Amino acid sequence: MIEIAYKSGSNLEKVCASGAFVVTAELGPPKSADIELIEKKVSFLKGWADAVNITDNQTAIVRVSSIATAKLILDLGVEPIIQITCRDRNRLAMQSDILGAYLLGIRNVVCLTGDHLCFGNHPTARYVFDLDSIQLIRMVKNMRDEKIFACGEEIKNSKKDGPKEPRMFIGGAANPFADPFEFRVLRLEKKINAGVDFVQTQCVFDLERFSQWMEMVRDRNLHKRCKILAGVTPLKSAAMARYMRDHVAGVIVPDDFVRRIEKAEDQKKEGIDICVELIQKLREIEGVAGVHIMAIEWEQKVAEIVERAGLKRNGSPI
Repeated sequence: MIEIAYKSGSNLEKVCASGAFVVTAELGPPKSADIELIEKKVSFLKGWADAVNITDNQTAIVRVSSIATAKLILDLGVEPIIQITCRDRNRLAMQSDILGAYLLGIRNVVCLTGDHLCFGNHPTARYVFDLDSIQLIRMVKNMRDEKIFACGEEIKNSKKDGPKEPRMFIGGAANPFADPFEFRVLRLEKKINAGVDFVQTQCVFDLERFSQWMEMVRDRNLHKRCKILAGVTPLKSAAMARYMRDHVAGVIVPDDFVRRIEKAEDQKKEGIDICVELIQKLREIEGVAGVHIMAIEWEQKVAEIVERAGLKRNGSPI
């Protein structure tokens, strides 16, 4: 029997390696020290995703830290994926956080640029951007595989057994819908060359454009070098669909979906119907290894989406 040499040994990595269709979800930390809200969200997600992203001050609004929330949900039996943005930290802080997260038992990380401060509640705060997301991916990979810090200094082991370098399963983001379109696959390739193990895409509504992007991905065999998880977001209402269509950069919501939800007697149900249909179609696209369900402040619907999409494991929740 061949033993697989895992990079991190996380559950997410093992599911990716198994060839099973991966399901990740997302948990947005509260804007206060509200542990009960985190516990409530965990109760909605536990057993329905292989791992759960903990966002890092998403939309540039102050929230409980990604690492602190990740430790809480890990203790509650859910595998976390922390996010680290380049917006808020320099390379010292990033490396310190990676080491600290590893010590807490966290094994997955997604490296992101970060939302623009103009969207948040501290628009006059200063950007950091000491590194970009590709450089951050490379730095985490070098810490893991080369056992070196960004400065080139060795991460030295103590006399105790076990690795002292952070064994992280490294993720990144990809947006097939931003312009220039032809550059999107090249940027993905740069992230793969830097060391990304999996990517989670912007939410997919425009299947035609996503399919074109995946065709370019396959032309370069990039789907064989990292796991691509297609992002999906259930639309709660026609108002949400119109807002995402008209005001969210890098998202394409077809007018057909907007009209369909507008005409529905139960708009929330229609939004979930569309999400489930998209997942089923995404599963048919070669190179799509899984889905990343971003149920924005609607975590209680993840179980229904997973079940209706036929993504349960062996007849029971994941």
